[in-house]
Parts: sequence; C-alpha cells; structure tokens
Amino acid sequence: MGATGAMPSAMARAAMLFTSFLLVILAYYQVKAASRSLLLEYGGADAFPNVWIGSALVLLGFIGVYNRLVARFSRPQVVVGSLLVFALLLGVFRVLLENGGLATVVVFYIFVDIFSVVLVEQFWSLANSVTRLDEGHRSYWFIASGGLFGGVAGGLVASALLRLTPMGTADLLVSCAVLLVVTALFNVALSRRGVFTEVQAEPRIALRGDGLKAVLGNRYLVLIALVVCLSQLAEPVVEFQFLRAIDAAYPEVDRRTRFIADFFTVMGFVAIGINFLVTPLVHRLLGTIAGLAAQPLTLAGATLAFAAQPGLITAAAMKIADRGLSYSINRASKELLFIPVDPALTFQAKAWIDMLGYRMFKVLGSGMIKAVTAAVPAAAVSADLAWLTFAICAAWVIAVAMLGVEQRRAMTHARG
Repeated sequence: MGATGAMPSAMARAAMLFTSFLLVILAYYQVKAASRSLLLEYGGADAFPNVWIGSALVLLGFIGVYNRLVARFSRPQVVVGSLLVFALLLGVFRVLLENGGLATVVVFYIFVDIFSVVLVEQFWSLANSVTRLDEGHRSYWFIASGGLFGGVAGGLVASALLRLTPMGTADLLVSCAVLLVVTALFNVALSRRGVFTEVQAEPRIALRGDGLKAVLGNRYLVLIALVVCLSQLAEPVVEFQFLRAIDAAYPEVDRRTRFIADFFTVMGFVAIGINFLVTPLVHRLLGTIAGLAAQPLTLAGATLAFAAQPGLITAAAMKIADRGLSYSINRASKELLFIPVDPALTFQAKAWIDMLGYRMFKVLGSGMIKAVTAAVPAAAVSADLAWLTFAICAAWVIAVAMLGVEQRRAMTHARG
C-alpha cells in the first residue's frame, strides 16, 4: 500500500485529510445515536455507568493486540484493515439485534465505543506523522473541521433515514458499514497518492522505550495524558446528566433516536462555528495551551448554569460546552502537541493515552456517578453531580497550565 505518485502539497494533503476524517465521523454518527437510544430502551440511563466500566475493561484487553498489529503492519494497512473489520462486524450486529436483548445491546454499545476511539485515534496518529508543526498550526483547525462536518452530515443522514424511509434504529448499522467500506477505499487511494508519507519535522521530542513505558518516562506525555484523562473524567458525568434529561423527555425509542441525531447536528454546527471563527484566532494570538484551556473554562460556566436550573436545555448546553469544544478547538489543540513527538512511537503512545488512560478515567467518572446516585436523594443528584463536574474542571485548568510550562521546557531542550 505504498505511495505511487509525488507527495501532494500541504494544501492538497490537508484537503484529503479533511475528507478522510469527514468520512470516518459520517460513518460513526450513523450508529452513535443508535447505540445510545437502544441502551436507553433496554437498560435506562442507570445502565450507562456500568457499561462504560465494561467498555474500559474490554479496551484494556484490546490495547495489547492493537499495539502488536501496529508493530507488525504499516500504519495505512492497520487503518484500512480496521475499517473493513468494523464494517463486517456491523453486519453481524445487525443480524444479532433482530432478536437481541439487553446483553446484545450492551455488547453493541461497547463495540461502537471501541470503534469510535480506534478509528479517530488512528486518523490523528497518521495525520501527526505526515504534518510539520508549522503546517499543523495553519491546517489542523481545518482538518479537524472535517470531523465536525462529518458529524453534522451524519446526524442529518441518520435522522433523514429514520424520518423518510422505512428504516429503524437498528438499520443504521447497515448505512454505517457501507460508509466504512467507502472510507477504506478512499484511504487506499490516499496512500497511493503519497498522502501518508511521513515528513521529518524538527525538532523532535525523543522518547525512551515504547508504548506505556514511553508515556511514563516522559513528563511532557504524562501531562498530556493527565489533561486528556481529566477531560474524560468530566465527560461521563455530563453525558449521564444529559441522558437522564433525554430519557425523561422522550420515552419512545425512534423519537428519542431522532432527537439525539438532531442534537448531534446542532452541536456539530456549533463546533464548526468555533473551529472556523475561534480556533485559528486563538492558536495564532494565544497559542496551543490557550486552546486547551477553552473547554474546561466553558464547561465550568455551563455547569454553573445547570446547577442553578437543571433541565434538558441546560443539560444540552453543558453537553455542547463539553463535546462541542472537545471536537473542535480542544481536538485541534491536543493533536498539535503530538506533532513534535517521534512518529515511530506516536501510534503506541496515543493508544495508551487515548484508549487506556482515557477509558480508565471514564471508569473513575462512572464510579463517581454511582457513588453520588447511591449516597444522595434523587432530587439532589443533579446538583451534586454538577458541583463534581465543576471541581474536575478546576483540576483540568491547573493541569493545562502545568502542560504549558512543560511544553516550553521540552521544546527548548529538543532544539538543543
């Protein structure tokens, strides 16, 4: 799957990466709403913390297999192979869901969780290895926007299929599988065009060891991991509040799926606006670290509003402040941090950070939800979880500030 033509220009490469990311997220959004709606139907909102814990444990076993694949095959081969395997498994799940119960839905939700993490992180690991740091500052906001447009289009397509065709929630697995095959073919074409040819960017932050050892042996990566993991500690708390509000407002499964799909579309438009109007300005004037601080600061404000007036509207605002900024300015800022890291180890280091550490903190967040819901009266759950989220945001901002100090030190050392 090697390159057969001249390496494309930076602008052409950015446009191709934009399209690749758009296709990945377009496919994912076909089943994102379906997986959540089906779990609400069979298990209710209270099932989610347990399922999130199960998903993290599955990823713990999966990550070792994944790193062996990355070590054995080229990165483009791993990406294309993953897309085709996930498409095949979606077909299997469509058959199983025909007469499936809660157990099938739980396994399907965990599968979708793994599928989203793997494909998104694979994409960014490839992008980081083929992009120079100065080029990334100019283009990453645009490349990240491919995922945002994919999310908007995916939500619109999923909602339209449910509204305008005889398709039901489970049928969205088929449209997702088709899109994954298209994405695999597109990536083969990109590889042949030389898009995935690695560039040598200077300076590079050297790592010792590989995988988890490389992460733990480098303070810069440890602080990146801390920032990423604190974002994930907040995410399940926000998601739980949002899902509880949806469950109360929409008891019927297909109406609930349509609402979730429509909400993802709205959130996508908000994120697109942020990425085009705010992200380039912040990166140019204030830098990457300021971009990383935007999400916890905004989420803290939305959380205060939810604590004052719990409900679907304020829960939705909190969700947009969390995921809307995560998918836009935070994503572009976070990935810029990896460009100076040795690309030979980026795939494995990111796997430990974004798959294992990310999910382990989601387990911790899920445990916090269970502890709060068990310890306080039902009427007090929303307020207590809101203050928990606010405390996480405070720790998150402190970690971002520490990362900024370490980034300057590491880059100064790398330049010699």
